[in-house]
Amino acid sequence: MRLRPICTLLLVLCVPAAFAASVTFQKGDGRIEVSVDGKPFTTFYYGPDTPKPYLHPLRAADGTIVTRLYPMETVEGEPHDHPHHRGLWFTHGDVNGLDFWANEGKSEGPMKPGKITLRKVEKVEDASGAIRAVFEWKTPDGKVLLTEDRTMVFGGDANRRTVDFDVTFQAVSEAVKFGDTKEGTFAIRLAAPLEEPHPRTKGPERTGKIVNAEGKTGEKETWGKRSAWVDYSGKLNGKPVGIAIFDHPSNPKHPTYWHVRSYGLFAANIFGERDFYDDKTKDGSVTLDPGKPMRFRYRVVIHPGDTQAAGIAELFKEYAKAVMTSSR
Repeated sequence: MRLRPICTLLLVLCVPAAFAASVTFQKGDGRIEVSVDGKPFTTFYYGPDTPKPYLHPLRAADGTIVTRLYPMETVEGEPHDHPHHRGLWFTHGDVNGLDFWANEGKSEGPMKPGKITLRKVEKVEDASGAIRAVFEWKTPDGKVLLTEDRTMVFGGDANRRTVDFDVTFQAVSEAVKFGDTKEGTFAIRLAAPLEEPHPRTKGPERTGKIVNAEGKTGEKETWGKRSAWVDYSGKLNGKPVGIAIFDHPSNPKHPTYWHVRSYGLFAANIFGERDFYDDKTKDGSVTLDPGKPMRFRYRVVIHPGDTQAAGIAELFKEYAKAVMTSSR
């Protein structure tokens, strides 16, 4: 664990120069506001009243908000389904039989909700654009199941915004099982106009399109499939914009499976094989034993244009090359 700040520094140094930007942070009560080149980008929420840490909202380089505002804010025309979908978050729906995914107060499912609480903010550093914080995943009676050591590195340029995630889980005193369920894991909920057209559409026109690394498009061809990256793009205020998630080449089970929906949910999830294959004989669960950490890394890219215009395939190649170099 002591090596992680060094690895993070190497990762920052290996990021393509196009993403080198001035990043500043403003600490508040249970939150940290993030600005890139003097413009608001997002806010990191982690306070005691927050059942899980999340980023809200995410903005494109021109300031356009690309994530759904509900349930943090109420905006006319936005769908109010799935109140546990908060901006960008990283949780799972079955951890030792507890729900850390739909854990907003009373759980929506049959399982009791777990809670993720802050242990300590370790670092907030403008120079590297990094926030490092340690969280505890707890049972309803307060027992700590595992720790989450998270580093987020923010960046961008005149046209793009990026967030690099580096998360390491450690079981505390007993084995922790990440169960097989589609309800997880590294996720974004997009603004309504970026959704793909679908039967439940109400309010603003939906313009979104889902594309994965294999060139497959739409929920039907990408949901539950494995791919190194997925891009979700459409139009906001008449301008083409998109969000891509890159799966780190050394992540468990790379390339990941995708829980990506036409209604704007956009998640990488390695654990939901039974659901994704629609096969009860499959078991995508992973058991984490004490002393054996599990590490995940992702990059989020918010870009102008569609998948092809943004050069997402090439950006992923640059990312993969950079992060593999930083791992040596």
